[in-house]
Amino acid sequence: MLPAGPRDTAAASDPAQAMHEHALRQQLHNEIHARPFERLSAPALVSHMAFLADAAQQAQAHEHLCRLLDDHHLPRPAADSSFYSAQVGPVRLRWERHGEFVSYTVIRPGLPEAASEWFAGTAALALSESWRKAIPGALLCAIHVALPAEIAASRDWAAGDLDAVLDAEALVASEVADAQARVFSDLHIHADGFARFVVLTREISARRRGRLVQRLLEIETYRLLALLTLPVARSIGPQLAGFERELAQIMDAIRSAEGERDRPTLEQLSRLASAVEGLYAQHHARFTAAAAYYDLVGRRIQDLHEVPFGGLQSIGQFMDRRLSPAMQTCAHTARRLQGLSERISRCSNLLRTRVEVQMQQQNRELLASMNRRQSLQLRLQQTVEGLSVAAITYYTSSLVGHLCAAAQPWLHIDPEVAQGWSIPGLALLVWLGLRRAHRHLMGAEGS
Repeated sequence: MLPAGPRDTAAASDPAQAMHEHALRQQLHNEIHARPFERLSAPALVSHMAFLADAAQQAQAHEHLCRLLDDHHLPRPAADSSFYSAQVGPVRLRWERHGEFVSYTVIRPGLPEAASEWFAGTAALALSESWRKAIPGALLCAIHVALPAEIAASRDWAAGDLDAVLDAEALVASEVADAQARVFSDLHIHADGFARFVVLTREISARRRGRLVQRLLEIETYRLLALLTLPVARSIGPQLAGFERELAQIMDAIRSAEGERDRPTLEQLSRLASAVEGLYAQHHARFTAAAAYYDLVGRRIQDLHEVPFGGLQSIGQFMDRRLSPAMQTCAHTARRLQGLSERISRCSNLLRTRVEVQMQQQNRELLASMNRRQSLQLRLQQTVEGLSVAAITYYTSSLVGHLCAAAQPWLHIDPEVAQGWSIPGLALLVWLGLRRAHRHLMGAEGS
């Protein structure tokens, strides 16, 4: 065996370099690392905002972020990037771009001792007010998360005076992260326009604390995104009821209608199908997104591994009681819309089949009428041909009589006798000639 050269040695040491690499391999491989969790140390305060934004507004949001980074002499993210995290002055800013929203998470270390002051100076206030007010898009979700100092494992849980920052009557709470943390919230929007969470933790790692807070933020964000479909479901409910009544009337008309009324009914059904399909096309994406967001909410709640305590309702229990009925309403409306579209399609096929059968029957009747007319024409033609034979024979025999009269001095033949004897032969010749002409014409048509 020959010794390997330098190039062969390099290829053997790194086999991947010797293979043809897919153009998207690096991008796809790094996708799972695209949005890493932030490391969070306690105490700290986190502010999270999610803005609904279309494609144009998302591009504006990227440029808006770049202006803030330019003011702090920080590098700009790429134009197509969907994630950026950097220390901006006294706070850490996390920016994410998703399919239909853009989120901003601001993390500020430190928290006042008194619970009543936890949300007085929020993390988002560290960013300039003019910049915050100019963020493109429509604010959908806004949350503050307070992370008080860690509680030693040897000490009991001490939540402090939560009544000063949360509504005790609407309090939901659960023990999460394998009993290493407790989460409290009232899920209300407070006077500053933000919902509030309080997260108490034992001595856990900053990465685990960051994962916990990120899941809470995603639960609330995805919950509101899923609920965007509820007003749509409520608004199109009366329209669906009207369409269903109209379809029932059309079905009654189909059962009782006579043949000549099927076509107007089919036109009415086509107009109804157009309206329903337009409604379906307009809202199908929203209903599909709601189901996807609701599934994400359920998955994030499962990741918390909640354990209820103190007789308080957990986040999962609250969502099951309050969010599930709304999502069932949306799912029912989506199924109702799809079912209506399918029923209209079946009704259209049935009515179209009836119209086609009627048209075929009319075509058969028309063809039968044409056959009868053609038969009459053939009989008339045969009658006319008989008369033609007689007429041609008469005139031909007359010519024979005239010829015999002219030749009588030489032939000594009586013209009338000659004319009479010529009639049978002439009639036969004329008839045979017409038959031959018929056969020639039929052969031409067959070819």
